[in-house]
Amino acid sequence: MTVSPSPLRTRAGTRRPDGGAVRVLVVGAEPSLSELLFLALRYEGWEVRGAENGAEAVQAARDFRPDVVVLDVQLPDTDGLSVLQRLRRDRAELPVLFLTARDAVEDRVAGLTAGGDDHVTKPFGLEDVVARLRGLVRRSGAGLERGGSLLVVGDLTLDEDSHEVTRGGRGIHLTATEFELLRFLMRNPRRVLSKAQILDRVWSYDFRGQANVVELYISYLRRKIDAGRTPMIHTRRGAGYLIRPGE
Repeated sequence: MTVSPSPLRTRAGTRRPDGGAVRVLVVGAEPSLSELLFLALRYEGWEVRGAENGAEAVQAARDFRPDVVVLDVQLPDTDGLSVLQRLRRDRAELPVLFLTARDAVEDRVAGLTAGGDDHVTKPFGLEDVVARLRGLVRRSGAGLERGGSLLVVGDLTLDEDSHEVTRGGRGIHLTATEFELLRFLMRNPRRVLSKAQILDRVWSYDFRGQANVVELYISYLRRKIDAGRTPMIHTRRGAGYLIRPGE
């Protein structure tokens, strides 16, 4: 499975030296965790491919040529350390971040000794994983930091650097949380985002609040973004919310 950045936005942050999207291979993560990882990495503007087991991982690494690999230690057909050795035979410099459910010191040492570049223990924060991947990509020389990020959906623009938001050329003042919610929606235009996905991304992976906080902040955004204009923020009953150009 491959997820590509939306053509309706441009992305600052870590890019390949040729300007292309960073490529991430995610191996062996549980389906629920994999979905969150894919969403978080897509949010970064990165291209993502998944592999369920070791054999798929080795083949995907040869075909996809990732810039960094997220590798679960526990795989259905083998263990992550064996997969790492096979990946290293093809590309000795490929950065690898290990995921493990175990927090024992010997497990971390085994992973790093085998050639892993970093290690996170489940459960973990998505921001932590993304930050570690950014660091691995930069240190490997596969990625560079770029500035000047502007998200555009229809006549709505959001500048990630200056935090300025305009619609139809008119400025809109948002609180910090409203800004993060709008940014998440605009990074995924025309894509229905569930309340759980929004909670995980905007209020952090470990947030345990009520889902009605999403409804509340969506209503705040609508008052500021859609008031007196063609609506851009839409509800899909029982599914979630999406943003699309006003029609």
